[in-house]
Amino acid sequence: MDSKILAERIKEILENKKATDVEIIEVTAKTIIAEQFVIATGSSTTQIKALAEEVNFVLKKEDELTPDHIEGVSTARWILLDYRDVIVHIFHPEERENYSLEKLWASRPSSQDIPTVD
Repeated sequence: MDSKILAERIKEILENKKATDVEIIEVTAKTIIAEQFVIATGSSTTQIKALAEEVNFVLKKEDELTPDHIEGVSTARWILLDYRDVIVHIFHPEERENYSLEKLWASRPSSQDIPTVD
């Protein structure tokens, strides 16, 4: 599945489960680790876990997709789901404000803007 379509699909799943401030950030030109980030906020650790479980459940059931890696489930203040070209970040409000991934990646230069050393 194309990364943009997958990111939109994940956004829809999160919004249907009542995540807030769901954003998609295209990072293709800024890093090789992914093409899209999906960032969302849950109101509590219980909701954050439920959001991550819902994304995992729906994508596995309907699209036969499973994440390569999952982090943060034990504390559930920031859960990361790695779907290769799409990385999902589900934050507690305090962590989202603190790490501010949107600002971090918006300010990062594109790979073509970084000078090479000859």
